[in-house]
Amino acid sequence: MVEISAKLVKELRVKTGAGMMDCKKALQENQGEIEKATEWLRQKGITSAEKKSGRQTAEGLVHSYIHTGGRIGVLVEINCETDFVARRDEFKELVQNIAMQIAACPNVEYVNQANIPQTIVNKEIEIEMGRDDLGNKPENIKEKIVQGRIEKRKKDLSLLDQPFIKDSSITVEELLKQNISQLGENIQVRRFTRFVLGEGIEKHETDFAAEVAAQTGQIVG
Repeated sequence: MVEISAKLVKELRVKTGAGMMDCKKALQENQGEIEKATEWLRQKGITSAEKKSGRQTAEGLVHSYIHTGGRIGVLVEINCETDFVARRDEFKELVQNIAMQIAACPNVEYVNQANIPQTIVNKEIEIEMGRDDLGNKPENIKEKIVQGRIEKRKKDLSLLDQPFIKDSSITVEELLKQNISQLGENIQVRRFTRFVLGEGIEKHETDFAAEVAAQTGQIVG
């Protein structure tokens, strides 16, 4: 039997939210391979996050976060099952961390990949298919390259796929699973908006020297 280290067990527990002994057994059954152990746990219905993922979330918090300097702001709604959990410091900390994550990720536009409209995906495919670096490649190779780029683009747009800013070894989705396991309730990021100061406003560049010259009737040469 493969020797399973405590570090490996902890890694699987963080990823799935399952109990320590279940994680150890899953790793033993799958020769210490994390991905296969994760699949094994899901097949057995053991992962605590999976068990709770279908439960209704009608409570939670709407939270605002203003980044230092006041140039970036975030409004986010995160739901849980009960008001009791919504009032807990651990839940409030999670909400704050996710708001900070959104502030730090300028490319993120959707909660997860499933929320990305197909029209957006189709437009990205069209852009990638027309890139110059694919011009001389066989069609089957071109399609594989484009598919890889599209998958990467979808991850870039998805909040849950981002590495957590305070611990890049886990994603935001894995952070949620940790908190689901810890707090004992289903938790979902429902929606968010990211505000950037001046975004969408056309800024006119002013030649200060020319402006002064115009006001004084001088000619700038």
